[in-house]
Amino acid sequence: MRLRFSRGVITIAIIVIVLAVGISVGLFHLLKKTKPLAVPEAHCTVRTPDGELYLYPEQAQISATIAAVAARRRLPERAVVIAYGTALQESKLYNLAYGDRDSVGVFQQRESQGWGAKKQLMDPVYATNKFFAALVKVKGYRKMALADAAQAVQRSAGGYAYAQHEGDAKILAAAFTGRVPQAVHCWYPPGKQTPAPQPRAEEARKQLARALGSTAITTKKRGWLIAAWSVAHAEKYALRRVGYAGATWSNDMNLEGWQTGGKATATRVELS
Repeated sequence: MRLRFSRGVITIAIIVIVLAVGISVGLFHLLKKTKPLAVPEAHCTVRTPDGELYLYPEQAQISATIAAVAARRRLPERAVVIAYGTALQESKLYNLAYGDRDSVGVFQQRESQGWGAKKQLMDPVYATNKFFAALVKVKGYRKMALADAAQAVQRSAGGYAYAQHEGDAKILAAAFTGRVPQAVHCWYPPGKQTPAPQPRAEEARKQLARALGSTAITTKKRGWLIAAWSVAHAEKYALRRVGYAGATWSNDMNLEGWQTGGKATATRVELS
């Protein structure tokens, strides 16, 4: 049986559909303008031509520290990649106070195997220096597979597992060594303290010097390393802006990455 609808019924149906679509579009645009009730977690984004990674602030801080220690020791980027691959497997770039038997820290080094006292191994600067000191003794490590180089240092029960992190390690190394400019962007929720804490720029530079040695900028790559370290540590030192080489990072959820502009030159990273 064929159903027939009057012209009036069809007209009403069309009006209902149009109204429904209009209301839906209006709600969509309204929700886009409305600020979310829940404040997102602090996070960092690392973007390079090889890919994009998301990190928690502690992971970003440790990544920045590893790159700074490598720069102080004048090590090649390959050493940094090996260190990241190792740390990703051992601790996921966290400074762990526990592990298998007496393993602790970023690289899960063991006091009983002569790496140092537990308190020392819980210091990422110390732990990274110990890792690199062992790595440079591995003959031909620059040309070795990541897993083989890492295993020569760590002597892990499952050394093959380091290989799976090489892609991510290369992204991190390109960003935190400063080879790729403006690659590190972080956002931190505003604190509830009133008035807001003052930026501790000098304290930040002092801590950077522990890992990097001199904070003098001799190349733009080194400048971007310092800028990346500063952004990664911004929450820790209440920094709201980092400027370098005509670009500015701001702790603003509405901004995507670094913004062109600002008075910062290529000779100094400005913190505020």
